[in-house]
Amino acid sequence: MAVNLPDTHGGDAGAGTAAPGAPVGGRAEARRARRAAEGRRSSSPKNGRPGRRPRPWWIEIPAMAAVGLVVALLIKTCLFQVFTIPSGSMENTLRIGDRVGVNKFAPLTGWKPEPGQPVVFKDPGGWLPPQATDGNPLTDALGSALSFVGLVPPKDDNYLVKRVIATGGQTVQCSGSTLTVDGAKVDEPYLHPGDDSCAGLDFGPVTVPQGHVWVEGDHRSDSADSRYHQRGPGGGAVPVDNVVGPVSAVVWPLGHLDWFGWVGR
Repeated sequence: MAVNLPDTHGGDAGAGTAAPGAPVGGRAEARRARRAAEGRRSSSPKNGRPGRRPRPWWIEIPAMAAVGLVVALLIKTCLFQVFTIPSGSMENTLRIGDRVGVNKFAPLTGWKPEPGQPVVFKDPGGWLPPQATDGNPLTDALGSALSFVGLVPPKDDNYLVKRVIATGGQTVQCSGSTLTVDGAKVDEPYLHPGDDSCAGLDFGPVTVPQGHVWVEGDHRSDSADSRYHQRGPGGGAVPVDNVVGPVSAVVWPLGHLDWFGWVGR
């Protein structure tokens, strides 16, 4: 005996067999739609954004270290760099072992050295003896890498810190105990106690070449500065291009923290 089966392949017959309110396609299709909706809700966080699996620590830690190094390099290149004071030539303003923050951003904004500002500059040639290394390739390489990103002072340390006394085109002279620039006496309240402006070394008049600065230490009797290099390149003056930037602050040790201002005033 033949049995008539309902048509389940779509059309009016299929729709007629579904429960009231069910989607077209029958109960099976409705169940599939509900499961899909529940799956989407369970895989999404409360804020409605798709969830993300946390990265494993062996990926997160190197990534964070790399970001930190990039930030340190950007700070050292464009903002501030730390230098160590190796001698007493700038006492008592800067003392042996002080670490100073040098503003490297100032030259990028058009700053030029002016009289009275303490600055760090690269040795223009012959001011410093060759710098010795510890002979350990591993520590030398590590020190060079940390210095490159600005986490420690420069490894070669062929930098000096002095105070600008005169700039290009100005005439500087010292006689007895009086320092003059363009004939006007320079007041120097920063001098080391017991020193005077000339500290027994008369010189000049010297006209500073354009694009150069005349620099001297605050501890005038303990500073081999422009006065002692008059037979060298620039007649003792330092090229402005060698100037890293003004000393803005003493950042270490904590007992000698000091702030000289954005441009070292």
